Amino acid sequence: MGSFQQLKQLTRGNALFLIIILGIGGSFQTGYHITGLSSSSPYIQRFINSSWYDRYEELPPPQTVTMIWSLIVSMFAVGGLFGAVSVKLFSGKFGRKKTMIYNSIISIAAAGVMLASKQAKSYEMIIVARILYGFSAGLGCSTHVMYLGEIAPIKIRGAVTLTSATFGCLGKLFGQFFGLSEILGREDLWNVVLCVPAFFSLVQVLVLPFLPEAPRYLFIEKGDEKACKKALQSLWGQGDYEKEMDEMLAEQVAIDAAPPKTPLQLLRDRTVRWQLLTMFIIYWSNQLSGMSTISTFSFDIFLKAGIPRDQIRYVTLCLGVSEIITSIACGLLMIENIGRRPLFWGSYGVMGASLVFVTVTLNLKDSGEWVSYITASLFILFNIFFSGGPGGTTSTLHNELFIQSDRIAAFVLIGSQRWFVFALLGLVFPFLIDTLDSYCFVLFACICLLASLYTFFLLPETKGKTLLEISEEFQSITVCGKSFSDKRKTVTRL
Repeated sequence: MGSFQQLKQLTRGNALFLIIILGIGGSFQTGYHITGLSSSSPYIQRFINSSWYDRYEELPPPQTVTMIWSLIVSMFAVGGLFGAVSVKLFSGKFGRKKTMIYNSIISIAAAGVMLASKQAKSYEMIIVARILYGFSAGLGCSTHVMYLGEIAPIKIRGAVTLTSATFGCLGKLFGQFFGLSEILGREDLWNVVLCVPAFFSLVQVLVLPFLPEAPRYLFIEKGDEKACKKALQSLWGQGDYEKEMDEMLAEQVAIDAAPPKTPLQLLRDRTVRWQLLTMFIIYWSNQLSGMSTISTFSFDIFLKAGIPRDQIRYVTLCLGVSEIITSIACGLLMIENIGRRPLFWGSYGVMGASLVFVTVTLNLKDSGEWVSYITASLFILFNIFFSGGPGGTTSTLHNELFIQSDRIAAFVLIGSQRWFVFALLGLVFPFLIDTLDSYCFVLFACICLLASLYTFFLLPETKGKTLLEISEEFQSITVCGKSFSDKRKTVTRL
């Protein structure tokens, strides 16, 4: 019944259409670029060799090719870091809608550079395109989640914001699908594969100007109550939306007492210390759980697990399909019924157990071919619980922990951390797997266990609560009789 009511409310106005348009120009782009590069990797490395030979009439040293390839891979995360840092500048100056439009234009420009790189025989242009893609992904992901949180009514806020994770999964699936040799994953089309997301960016540029701006932004930051109510009615159908307007008014009063903060001021603010610490821990845990490395290095991991080379792409496609099905199910059935907290601690627990068993099966892979497929099944199980737990719920929680005056600064801080860790893992994981072999997954399992314990004992449930109520719950957290808040509060779960 709950999921039926959610779908009914989504189809009353333009909300569902806006969610789709935001998705294809937001987290979809990041998901695609995470997996889309995998199928093109051998062709790009051969292109580096041939481009070098055409210039210098000699083959480059192997370490030079490795260095250039590493730059192509890692510059996406570096661009993402700069994009995340720019969220405050763009979103504050242009608003959510215009920021998404300008961001898609950057993505289209990046595709033009990538498409021309092959004809120009320039691997430097690939690096430039990857930086632009990364910048667009870093800016677009944060603005996408922020936009969703600011258009959603309280009752379905979790389901709406979780669509950012669903479109991220969809992007990964499209990257894996178009990378198949039967589609575009051929040597003569490697640059075309990496330009596919530009089509979706173009759709967003053409359509988004006709859809409403975020109501919360219009009311709280622009002070335009009439435009806010009009946007709500356009999104969710006719109604007075008194509850939503009252919540925004209460938040505006709180903001008048505490003006918008810079990232540095937010770090110094003791009243949001638990919120920041929680999001830092969750984002670190998500990145260090092993999910991002499994997505980025899936080919190498499954090859090491003993899966035949010609079957690996189909196994990774199964990963993508399971991820998106779980993400949709989480949005429709779980997040508003089960709540955020159980999805975090329960999923982290199962993920940790899966990785422990992965370590065992990787060490037994020589026992028979069937062991390799058990390993693949464990990775799919890990993927399902990540998508149905922290992978989808993190974006929802991120939007619920900070009031409007703190939200942009929080997105800058946490987005910067996310992309920094992503870049760091991209550089370190190849050496980590060479050094520790299968035992590297034990490290990831320990991270999952610690995250499960933290979210079980310290994370308050945020389902169905206003942003101010959530803020008060975090301020009441005490550990060993101590609190970050200036006032002494009642002890919670520890």
